[in-house]
Amino acid sequence: MNSQENILETIRARRSIRRYLEKPVPREWIEKILDAARWAPSAHNRQPWRFAVIERAETKHALASAMGEKLRADLQRDGAAPEVIEKEAARSYQRITRAPIVIVVCVSMRDMDVYHDTRRKKAEYLMATQSVAMAVQNLLLAAHALGLGACWMCAPLFVPDTVREVLQLDADWEPQALITVGYAGEQKAKERVSLDLRAKFLDADKRG
Repeated sequence: MNSQENILETIRARRSIRRYLEKPVPREWIEKILDAARWAPSAHNRQPWRFAVIERAETKHALASAMGEKLRADLQRDGAAPEVIEKEAARSYQRITRAPIVIVVCVSMRDMDVYHDTRRKKAEYLMATQSVAMAVQNLLLAAHALGLGACWMCAPLFVPDTVREVLQLDADWEPQALITVGYAGEQKAKERVSLDLRAKFLDADKRG
């Protein structure tokens, strides 16, 4: 299999893994997937991504517990049944605490361009967050290529201040996602809708 075929197969074979083996992940492998993440394209090449790596059980517990309390409060305001609230909170807690490695992905606007009008300010922020999303995809694909499982969770978007406070992150680090990483403890299948339902070749009828 040549390099092009290998990349395409990696993309197709990647899965979102939520259960992991109780097996430590070498630090050098975490550094490799973070290195892959930083080679993603970014707006103005400003590389606005930031990564906070969590390995200790105590830190995972503190983060999961704090996020769980916020989730409970949100669901209570939504009028969810108590059993539903506890089920969702428990699931979130387990996903975070049972992962060997947790990577909190943040965006920083520190090096991005500064505008004073709302239109361009919004566009600049979107460019930064899109850059971070591309870095996350690199990270997920690199993890799979190394034989690791990983899962992208967006929960920090709902409680960025809580995540920043628990982890004592710099003020400009805005939590965007949480990536769990480890050796896969499950097998997953996935499907995609047909390409023609999601893409249009706008000039298809204009060819000579």
